[in-house]
Order: sequence, then C-alpha cells, then structure tokens
Amino acid sequence: MTKTPTWGVVATIKAPARDILCFAAHHLDLGAHRVHVYLDAPNEAAEAALRAHPKCRVILCDEGYWRRRRRKGRPDAHQPRQSLNATHCLNRRPQVDWLAHIDVDEFLLPDRPLSAQLAALPAETLSARARPIEALAPDPADPPQDGQQWFKSCARFQGRRREETNDIYPTFGPHLNGGFVSHVAGKVFVRTGLENISLRIHNAFVDKVMDDRPVELAETRLCHLHAPSWEHWQSAYAYRLRHGSYREGLKAAPMTDGAGLNMHALFSLLEADGGETALRRFFDEVCTATPDLRERLAAHGHLHSVALDLDRKRALHFPDHV
Repeated sequence: MTKTPTWGVVATIKAPARDILCFAAHHLDLGAHRVHVYLDAPNEAAEAALRAHPKCRVILCDEGYWRRRRRKGRPDAHQPRQSLNATHCLNRRPQVDWLAHIDVDEFLLPDRPLSAQLAALPAETLSARARPIEALAPDPADPPQDGQQWFKSCARFQGRRREETNDIYPTFGPHLNGGFVSHVAGKVFVRTGLENISLRIHNAFVDKVMDDRPVELAETRLCHLHAPSWEHWQSAYAYRLRHGSYREGLKAAPMTDGAGLNMHALFSLLEADGGETALRRFFDEVCTATPDLRERLAAHGHLHSVALDLDRKRALHFPDHV
C-alpha cells in the first residue's frame, strides 16, 4: 500500500501572538503534520501555545541561536534569516515528506487535500509551487458578507498578464506586475530527505542551483494578506520601503517598452508628489475591493471570495490561548 505523504510548513515570524496562532491553526486545520515556527523575536504567549501543541515545533532565534548557527551571528536583513531557518528546518528534522516555506500572512487554500495533491506528483519532483492570490481591503461602502474576504489573482503568463493588468488598473497598471503589490511568484513545497537541498523565499535549490521547473499545484492557492486594510498597509509601509518588498533595487514590473517603475520608485514618487493623499489614491484604486475594481477583476476571472475563518480555527486548535 502506498504511504500517504505528510506535509508541513515552516516560517520565520515576528508578529503578535494572535497572528502566529491563526497561521498555525489554519494549517493544522488543513491537515499539516508539522508547523515549524522560528520566532524572530521573543513572544512568550505564542511560544507557550505552540510548545503545548503536539504538531507544532518552535525555535526562539535569539543571539545564542544565531551564534550556534553561523560564525557571523544573526544576519541583519530578515530575508536571509528566513532562508537560513527554512533550510535549517529542512535539513534537521522536518518530520514530514513535504515542507512549504511561507510567511505568517500567507495561508494555503487547497481545493482538495494537499496530501492527495502531493501524492500525485511524479517521483522525480523536487518542488511544487502554489500561486498567490492577494487580499483586497474591504470597501467601507460595500463590504463583503458572511465572513468572506475578496482576493485578486493574475494571469500566470507575462503577455496576457501585462494586457490584463493595464486594463484592470487604468492609472497604475503599467507599473504593476499583475496588479499585485506583493509577490506574484508564490511559494514552494520541497520534498524532504534529499541531500544538498536549500530553500530561499520563493524557490528550492540543489547544490546551490535553483530548481527552475517546479510542478504547479494548480489546485492550491496561497492567500496572501499583504494589504488587507489601509491601516495594516500603512503600519508596514515604511519598513517595506526600506528593507522589505518595496526596497530599492528590486526589479520593476516587466513591460513591453521597459518603462515601468519598481515599487520603491513608484511609492517614493507618489510620496514626493502628494504625500499620504497620493498613497491613499493608489491604495483605493489597486488594493480596495470597490465595485468597479471587482467588476474589472471578475471580467478577467481574477476575483475570488474566501472565508478563512481564522478566529474559529485558532479557538479550536489553541483553546487555552485564545
């Protein structure tokens, strides 16, 4: 009899305890055999709750941890910390057949059990990719109903993506990759138990060579709560502009004439031109589920309604830490 593969997730997290436990609970609810959390900062409440759960593993990434891990100690940037921790988990004791490296604001959403999807992959598959859908902020004048949340997707292939993006986002589309303000690459599951494998943010590597042909998990989406509200977006904006996904030096959205701005240049230009008012104008067109934007997204098949129900799941899996 063929063994049903087990799967789990690994994340390096600095977030409130509530967010950490929602992340863990969601994936436990889907059937994760292990949830590995590397705490990027002390969080006693989250650490206690995770340690109490039989399927969770938690490591506090304090100075002692980093001194043991590498001669140079703790990396300054969070991106290498994430990659080093994910690879550490992969090569140490992942206790699963497949491991996904994702973030605390990302939630896997399979159409059928992930174990069945992973079991169906060819034996030679090293990694498998789940493509993202990005959360939209609710329109205060027309909010979603019954715990639902609006998300947007984009076309996988660049030619169609560029054409649709320009149509859906009339003002800012030329500078956007699929209309997303976060990544369009998605995240990967990697097969465990192999030698010389490492993980980065979006890809798996063999002997430091990227696996450039991961299998597509067409029946699984990655719900990314990157900008679920104006307040949330503003609270993370300055850090992202300096150190995160809007930092200087990242590539601009692919353009037919090469004229697009990257996110750092676009947001810096908006701020210089109109300050917070200009940024709000961007957010309202690109990130808010207005009826007009929903209509344009739906016309291209890129509007999704999802009920993550995170509070219920957190209460179910961590009843003593609600």
